[in-house]
Amino acid sequence: MKVILLKDVKGTGKKGEMKEVSDGYARNFLFPKKMAIQADTNAVKELNEKKKSQEFHAKKEYDEAVLLGKQMEEINIEIYTKAGEGGRVFGSITSKDIAEQLKKQKGIEVDKRKILLDEPIRTLGSRRVEIKIHPKVTTNIRVDVKEKNK
Repeated sequence: MKVILLKDVKGTGKKGEMKEVSDGYARNFLFPKKMAIQADTNAVKELNEKKKSQEFHAKKEYDEAVLLGKQMEEINIEIYTKAGEGGRVFGSITSKDIAEQLKKQKGIEVDKRKILLDEPIRTLGSRRVEIKIHPKVTTNIRVDVKEKNK
């Protein structure tokens, strides 16, 4: 019997897949637990329409991320902090600090986990910081760390 899975089923398949399973497995396990529906013509048509809709939304989201990434290439963030001799920063500048300044200075909200810093910034100066906007799109912004006037 052909079924369309409504949930991920271990050993059978993922949500949205059409699978061939035994009649007993479908009637006694999948259907009562609402894990699958029978794959008739209407259900198959509905599944195809959902897939097309998901692809359309994913493409739109990707295009918006690419556009935002190009805009963010031009962004320059300035962070002022206390520093000691030799340009060493007291404490460090973390991805959280960069996310806060990005929101405050440019009005762009980015999750701190999306800002890819190998290690916190501990020196004054300018550097490029990578930001992951979308699973397939990353961009760089310039972060200038300057000494706060006393």
